[in-house]
Amino acid sequence: MLDRAFSARRTQPHSLFDVPTSSAVSDVSPDVESADLLADESKTKKPHLYVLASNYMSRLGLVKSPCLCLSLCLLLSFFMLFSLMLNSRSFVCLSSYDPISRAGFFGLDGLDSDFGSLGVPWCRSKQGKTVEWTSKDLVKGLEEFVPIYETRPIKNNMHGMGFDHSFGLWFIAQWLRPDIMIESGAFKGHSTWVMRQAMPDTPIISLTPRHPEKYLKKGPAYVDENCTYFAGKDFVDFGSVDWERVLKKHGISDFSQVLVFFDDHQNELKRLKQALKAGFNHLIFEDNYDTGTGDHYSLRQICDQFYIRGGGHSCFKDSDEARIRSKRKKFWEKAVDIDELCGPHEAWWGVRGEMRDNFNHNNTPISYGEHFQNSRFVESILDVYWELPPAAGPSLTHQTRYDPARAPTPIVEDGRYRMFKRLGLDRLERSVFNGYTQMVYLQISKPET
Repeated sequence: MLDRAFSARRTQPHSLFDVPTSSAVSDVSPDVESADLLADESKTKKPHLYVLASNYMSRLGLVKSPCLCLSLCLLLSFFMLFSLMLNSRSFVCLSSYDPISRAGFFGLDGLDSDFGSLGVPWCRSKQGKTVEWTSKDLVKGLEEFVPIYETRPIKNNMHGMGFDHSFGLWFIAQWLRPDIMIESGAFKGHSTWVMRQAMPDTPIISLTPRHPEKYLKKGPAYVDENCTYFAGKDFVDFGSVDWERVLKKHGISDFSQVLVFFDDHQNELKRLKQALKAGFNHLIFEDNYDTGTGDHYSLRQICDQFYIRGGGHSCFKDSDEARIRSKRKKFWEKAVDIDELCGPHEAWWGVRGEMRDNFNHNNTPISYGEHFQNSRFVESILDVYWELPPAAGPSLTHQTRYDPARAPTPIVEDGRYRMFKRLGLDRLERSVFNGYTQMVYLQISKPET
């Protein structure tokens, strides 16, 4: 199935989780081809910017006076340089938010304007590695996944994954081709069904307090025949499993061939440490909640730091951030204003300075110093961090849940209705696009000494 789905985009077969070390490998940016062109141009010597501007204006015949020409050229150079700074990813650093490309739809201070100096916080990896798939691969994957998603057994998966995360899990699992998949948290079995569509013959281990078959009494659910369930009376928490023994029964000795999917609403720092201790390298966290939201401490919250572009927050009630947040709260259900974001003593990390866990049952206040040390630990073990972009922009999906200014650029951007329709996304109910919470794929390894 993988070869059929991706044969057109690969020149040779990839082994599981081959992640290139070269920074030249493109990520999911819609500016991939432009970036490649800029890279090629950088190999040749280019004339000074004001010379280009002067030549351009001379051809137009707009300038007669040399002094006026120089002034206009310098002015034009300034605006070109300013535009380059805003659009170039080398200036954006770790944030994938691009205010210029979105301003055309929403306006400079409209629904999708930036949070002043804030944007999308991005966890820093040790070597700057990135994923091997590109935006074109994601578009091709969407085209194949839409008809698959339409056959899902659980049509109304309320309180479970919607379309965006279903696609992300399917795409990553199919691309990576693990020998076995583990999921912590199955609910009615939708995520199990998604993984099965990606890997028809791959064993699955599912840890979930209530067996999905229990939901069959009340409505649609999915139980997989080739899945080992630790559920109901047999339930064991992920951190308590003897993984070496369990995987040995499945003939798995190489833990680098395992993909672990977390959708259990537990402290992601805790899960990260448990996975690292067990020897797993490749993880997906479904609910990677933004700062000020969610019922557990997430990687997005951990990496929301002052030294990260798009991170850190102002808790002053008369700040620009407070004003913009208040305005955005009127448009996006999950937008967070200052009163919701900031706790006692201007604590803004996590949710009001708390490290939440266990479905919001444990709300532990933490200091900024502890929060900062958590981010440094994550950086010490992180090889790859990639947040799944929304499938399409809010003008196409009519979603109101997440704030697009705090999310990566959509795979199908606003205004591209023809592509949206060609991929079959227009056939889906609008409600399936309202479950996006920055799902993230990680590759981790032990800290370097």
